[in-house]
Amino acid sequence: MKHHDVIIIGAGAAGLMCASTAGYRGRDVLVLDNAKQAGKKILISGGGRCNFTNQKVEPHNFLCGNSHFVKSALARYRSQDFIELVERHGINYHERDHGQLFCDDSAKEIVTMLMTECDWAGATVQLRTEIMSVAKNAQGQFEVQTSNGEFSCDSLVIATGGLSMPKLGASPYGYKLAEQFGLKVLPTTAGLVPFTWHSEQKARFEPLSGIAVPSTITAEDGTQFSEALLFTHRGLSGPAILQISNYWQAGQAISINLLPNESAKEKIETALANHPKQSLRNTVSQWLPKRLVETLFDATHLDKALNQLGHGERDQIAKDLNEWSIVMNGTEGYRTAEVTLGGVDTNELSSKTMEAKNVTGLYFIGEVMDVSGWLGGFNFQWAWSSGVAAGMAV
Repeated sequence: MKHHDVIIIGAGAAGLMCASTAGYRGRDVLVLDNAKQAGKKILISGGGRCNFTNQKVEPHNFLCGNSHFVKSALARYRSQDFIELVERHGINYHERDHGQLFCDDSAKEIVTMLMTECDWAGATVQLRTEIMSVAKNAQGQFEVQTSNGEFSCDSLVIATGGLSMPKLGASPYGYKLAEQFGLKVLPTTAGLVPFTWHSEQKARFEPLSGIAVPSTITAEDGTQFSEALLFTHRGLSGPAILQISNYWQAGQAISINLLPNESAKEKIETALANHPKQSLRNTVSQWLPKRLVETLFDATHLDKALNQLGHGERDQIAKDLNEWSIVMNGTEGYRTAEVTLGGVDTNELSSKTMEAKNVTGLYFIGEVMDVSGWLGGFNFQWAWSSGVAAGMAV
């Protein structure tokens, strides 16, 4: 049985970051993964360009049962630290809306950078290796049985990710391992995920597929995001919807403002004063795509001139534009989700080192734990920051 100081299960963003950090400290590190390729989720992220971090990362950009948990790791390894690493490797990048940073060329550059760092740090990455069992022996070391032999280590780091995107090999392995060692695992659901229509909604809204509009979307708990809303064949998507999905519970309504930062009532009253004989259809179609207007409003209203609409009718139309309330059927689930909400309870872990409080030498990093970031590079930053936190401690 070959012994290593550190074994990391999972060759994704967090696992590779942890491996190089520990390797540079002189630790003998082995990374094990069942996949044929390291960093598979990195490669497809950001449309193949990898939204690797965000210019401004704050604790409030994360969902976690313990809101203070993320503070230490994020403060000790900031987005600026990762940007400097990217620049040292000569990777060109650009900034998009809301401080999101993407590779100019390809997400492959980020994987190559991480693998290069592991190589320079002397960390070994072994792919196509299935974990059969993990146990702790009488000496306090971990024994890992794999499809490619048996290994032991003093520190075992679990970086197996969540359940999102099962086609990339996502599995509940990390949760099962946590439970094996007596750690609490919080219920998991799909996060950053599109919504689906009820059948009657589908018949009505499916023809709008492909239409995107600016919006402000509010969840029942008051959380709000202002970004693009996209109509699809199956439901609603776009950045605003993905963001709000993290704050939505089944059966709850979402409120959609189709004229963000504008008062629909004032716009209608101004139009009434200036063009009283203009139809509602032609009025609202100046502000929103005509197909959307014709789907949202009743034809009997649309064909009326503004001065033919009663005061109450105009108020209702304004409300539908600024506060369109809709209850969606559900979400697309893990198949298209970008993250997993829930996971290993952070109250079981040290916020400074990511080590399990009751199991010496066992660490959890990245998406496997109950930390989920907003859309926009925050989940990758959590991978980098938690990976470094554990890498400095193992």
